[in-house]
Amino acid sequence: MTHLLVTLSDLEGIPSNFGMWAFLSVGAVALFGIFIPVTTWIDSRRKERESFYKAETIRRVAEASPDGAKATVELLREQDRLSRIRAREGMKIGGVINLGVGIGLVLFLRALTGPQVALCGLIPGFIGIGMLVYVYVLAAPVE
Repeated sequence: MTHLLVTLSDLEGIPSNFGMWAFLSVGAVALFGIFIPVTTWIDSRRKERESFYKAETIRRVAEASPDGAKATVELLREQDRLSRIRAREGMKIGGVINLGVGIGLVLFLRALTGPQVALCGLIPGFIGIGMLVYVYVLAAPVE
């Protein structure tokens, strides 16, 4: 019966932060072992459903009337145009964010350390400038 009792001398080998370590370990296992795979699976199912409904809609429009093929081609062109517009807008937002991060990093590092280290902030700044130059100068226009 005495084997089931924990005495104070038995707890001397356990570090004082063991509870925090155990909590963080369980949290990491839950995040990487359960949450991320489940969300990835749910997202793939959603994309599969969307592509199925898109293909079904295109098939029905093409079979509906003699002008269905023409309407289907127009529908596909419009969807392609909208996806290109979304991609371009995403590049614009990404460029502005990178430019802002670069400027903020230069200012912060210059105040904190000095001008030599502050040049590290130019890296995200130039990436942002490159993204904006691509969007406004090099990319083909959206019709």
